[in-house]
Amino acid sequence: MDPILNVVFRSLCVYLFMVIAIRLFGKNQLSQLNAGDVVLLLLISNAVQNAMVGSNTSLEGGIVAALVLFVANFILKRFMFSSRSFETLMEDDPVVLIKDGIADQAALNRVKITQGELEEEIREHGIENIKNVKLSVLEVDGNISVVSEDEKSKQTHYSRIKRKYKRKYH
Repeated sequence: MDPILNVVFRSLCVYLFMVIAIRLFGKNQLSQLNAGDVVLLLLISNAVQNAMVGSNTSLEGGIVAALVLFVANFILKRFMFSSRSFETLMEDDPVVLIKDGIADQAALNRVKITQGELEEEIREHGIENIKNVKLSVLEVDGNISVVSEDEKSKQTHYSRIKRKYKRKYH
């Protein structure tokens, strides 16, 4: 097989494997990286490098591998944009965690967020307690959005802060 085609084939296989593995293991969104996530990414990149380029360590082989990854990612995003069912397969829907001051314990259990973690997130949004939250949603990117209402002015406030913890329930 042509060495360049070999790099293309290997890179596509590694890309597809990584997309499936990330989806299965719940790290589909990297809103914030902790030290463990950075180490994991570095080790994975080192582990799959040889699988993509094999013995072809030339500049050309590296550029072809990188180009294949960019093109594969572009195509994946296009499929997700054009097909709602494919997007649902690749990304979960947002999850309502709090509605009208009441935490949904079943949703919290499903997404593996403790009551303490939820309360911490609410405080990070500048809200004292859950009772003051009109709506809180775990977004598809792993962030938590919060809509609250000021008791004095009855004005609605929306805030969104990057999460420390990724979605854990895939």
